Amino acid sequence: MNRFCMLASCALALWSAPVAADDLIAPGQWKVTTNTVINGAPMPPQIKARCLTSEQTGDIGKTFGPAMTTVNSACERTEYDVTGRKLKWRLQCKGQIDMDVAGEFNFDSPSHYEATVITKGWMAGVLTNDVKTGLEGERVGECQ
Repeated sequence: MNRFCMLASCALALWSAPVAADDLIAPGQWKVTTNTVINGAPMPPQIKARCLTSEQTGDIGKTFGPAMTTVNSACERTEYDVTGRKLKWRLQCKGQIDMDVAGEFNFDSPSHYEATVITKGWMAGVLTNDVKTGLEGERVGECQ
């Protein structure tokens, strides 16, 4: 996986804006299925376990918001909205690699969510990476 794809996968890392969960998602052990398409080529699905604490589920902005660590680029959050059971954000980076990362999460119940994260990257004005990641999270029990 190239460096850009690794940066794109950081889209589910931490963000500093606090948002109250209001029972959007329950703490516990989660099975997260990731389906990624890179430049039109589908990758094999990945299934991972993730334990979410009460602190993490109490702040969905921090838990499911974007964070990018880039070299020679400056990133800015250009969109952030929590409405009802949905979280939507966008992060744009300018520099050696220009990136646009947009995420949309639908917490349809406290034990299930679906999300799409779209990451596009340009070098010298040419689109070099177009990554679409679909996520599905399902609570499967208590953390182990």
